[in-house]
Amino acid sequence: MTPDTLHGLPAYPASVVEQPGTTYSLVRDPASGQKWLAVQGETNGFEGGQAAGEGVTLFPLTPFNAAALRARLPWLNPVPLGLRTSAGFGDRLGLATPGHVQAVAGTGIAPIFAQQSVRENARTGRTPQEVIDDAMWGAFQAGWREDWGADADHLKRPEDIAPFVQAGYSFFTVDPSDYVDNAANADPVAVLREKVAALPWAELETSLADLEARLMSRTIDLGTQALTFDEETLLRAAAKYGAAVAHVKRMAAHLSKQMGSKPFDFEVSIDETDTPSTIHEHYYIAAEMRRLGIVWVSLAPRFVGRFEKGVDYIGDLAALDANLAGHAAVMHVFGGYKLSLHSGSDKFSVYPLAVRHAHGSVHLKTAGTSYLEALRVWAEIDPAAFREVLDFSRARYETDRATYHVSAQLERVPPTADLSDGALPGLLDQFDARQVLHVTFGSVLDQYGDALRALLRAHEDRYDAVLKRHFDRHLDLFSTSVTAD
Repeated sequence: MTPDTLHGLPAYPASVVEQPGTTYSLVRDPASGQKWLAVQGETNGFEGGQAAGEGVTLFPLTPFNAAALRARLPWLNPVPLGLRTSAGFGDRLGLATPGHVQAVAGTGIAPIFAQQSVRENARTGRTPQEVIDDAMWGAFQAGWREDWGADADHLKRPEDIAPFVQAGYSFFTVDPSDYVDNAANADPVAVLREKVAALPWAELETSLADLEARLMSRTIDLGTQALTFDEETLLRAAAKYGAAVAHVKRMAAHLSKQMGSKPFDFEVSIDETDTPSTIHEHYYIAAEMRRLGIVWVSLAPRFVGRFEKGVDYIGDLAALDANLAGHAAVMHVFGGYKLSLHSGSDKFSVYPLAVRHAHGSVHLKTAGTSYLEALRVWAEIDPAAFREVLDFSRARYETDRATYHVSAQLERVPPTADLSDGALPGLLDQFDARQVLHVTFGSVLDQYGDALRALLRAHEDRYDAVLKRHFDRHLDLFSTSVTAD
């Protein structure tokens, strides 16, 4: 077997792995676009093979064969990434990992190539196993042999966890937002007292009196500022987040039982809430989780301003800078975790601030931006099909936006009849069009997913290049800031 061709089937040169007695590679049929695992040598443990001559057997890219290859090539297993500066690359189509590899290679940033939430899986019709296998095959194709992670994102219920554990995920993001009391942000003190009295104190393994003794009896030195809790501030933090902390404890215990002795990264996400997390509230959450013995690798507060899907930060950057400084100061006091930036796609003005204040202890989470870049390729290669998708997305927007915090206005997205073919790719750089196309991804994939995937498979080099260019803009800001710091 050569690195270039295998009986007329082009091999991906970066995928070739030569081990004593056995060589592995990924090959592709140019006519059909179908990919195969090619094994020359020991083939026990794989299934469905067909001989290709010269001792080579071709195997389909099934979950069984993915597991068998992971057993042979350990670097294809996702692993915990710990406290390294890291980035999550959501991939709703299962085709983006080679482009992600090209972007992250050489940056020093630890990648999470498989990242999908329960909600995203429901909308794309994919399973946790499919997501992790697609990422693995993409990493194999692109020759990635360093550590990488797999993130089970926005887990809300204990019963959500098992399919991700069984599929081999290494990173678990718990979202307790259903237990966050947003009204506590403005409740009068008398109401706060009632709410705090009703907290699950037995689960929290403490009492209000003990909580007051811990947090109201001292001034907390954050290095850059001092933090003190008066009664109202503490009551507001506990009323808003106390039940959420109890839920995180339940989820952590359930996950630990499921994982057994296998190590994993654990993230807590409180970003999908109505009101920002104050510095006092961040301290309260971290102090309570630490007291309860919860070990977490990253925390996603709800920062000031708006982190909307697919666009840069909306708000006062000076206010965000101060907010990030405060949250980073709390993180540094406790140590052992990173700040996590959710809805982090395309937040180019935010990255240098976050990395500077956090000293590189940052996790970036992106998702829909890779899908948007796929649409850019579609607009470039098949304008007629993209016009249909854009008009369809405009019709679906008001329905599909219901579960997202977005502010795009339909009247600012021109109908396709008003645009030349050459102007269509530029819509992917326009605020309102990006958000309309972003939040309608589930509906679009239901209707046009097969056509989009077929186009990207036929033009995979172009998609890889577009993704690399796009993520270079993201990761250059991270790696430059880390180096400078």
